[in-house]
Amino acid sequence: MKAVERVKNEHFDLMILDFIMTPIHGDQVVEEIRKFDKELYILLLTGHKDLAPPLETIRRLDIQGYCEKSDKFDQLLLLIESGIKSIKQMNEIKKINNELSDTYEKLERAYLESIQTLRYTVEAKDTYTRGHSDRVSEFSVLIGKKLDLSEEDLKILKIGGLFHDIGKIGVPDSILLKESKLTDNEYSEIKNHPSIGAHILSTATIFKEIIPIVKHHHERYDGHGYPAQLQGEDIPYLARITAITDSFDAMTSKRTYRGSLPIETVISEFKRCKGTQFDPEITDIFLDILENHFDQIQEIQEKYK
Repeated sequence: MKAVERVKNEHFDLMILDFIMTPIHGDQVVEEIRKFDKELYILLLTGHKDLAPPLETIRRLDIQGYCEKSDKFDQLLLLIESGIKSIKQMNEIKKINNELSDTYEKLERAYLESIQTLRYTVEAKDTYTRGHSDRVSEFSVLIGKKLDLSEEDLKILKIGGLFHDIGKIGVPDSILLKESKLTDNEYSEIKNHPSIGAHILSTATIFKEIIPIVKHHHERYDGHGYPAQLQGEDIPYLARITAITDSFDAMTSKRTYRGSLPIETVISEFKRCKGTQFDPEITDIFLDILENHFDQIQEIQEKYK
């Protein structure tokens, strides 16, 4: 009676059902239960082995066990004991997983806050960067939604856009803030920022998914970009999206040496560079946004002036 007493005195999500019942059989009851409860531990009893539920039914309905009725009551008690132990183990695993998830989320927040601090440091150095990363992030998500990307990919696009220029922390102020034309050596220094950014993020596994965006958002579809001269589909897909939005924001932002370009000029430039600088299919999606849904672009620009 030990198992029976434990069932009486403790709360366990366990149900014992007879297979042959009226007006409906036990498997039909389980089928209804499984529509709203996938985790309930269910033991099915049968009066005779010839009346046992088919193995396919037991598997399909996630019935954890079944037992033939007999005079050997101890067998049923042992099965109940086993069920109780399984439930306790499953609950303990859930508890551990929840604790690990909570710890991971706290660690994720701490890393994000640390890198945000670096990002704000870059923005404090370079007024152009201020708002740029936020806009690139949201423009990229906008394209991602038009492409029906998964929520996970949209999250990677969002965070990747926020941190795509983090490597500029390693570029000297004299170059980053220079108003006149850069020398070849200075331009080479600027071109190091994707690799610097990837290195900064590489120490934390939490940023593993966004590193391809950070490192390759200046690659060109024709292979003439940097830092790795990747070509076509060898360029990570999400980096190809960010390359477009990064260039768009650069064209439409005021710089010390020029004003923002008119949208008509920007559209012409994307059409001209489709298939050379930019992925042609993603460019077509973005051109559709620019020509038919420009209000969505303006909303983001207004948000991060």
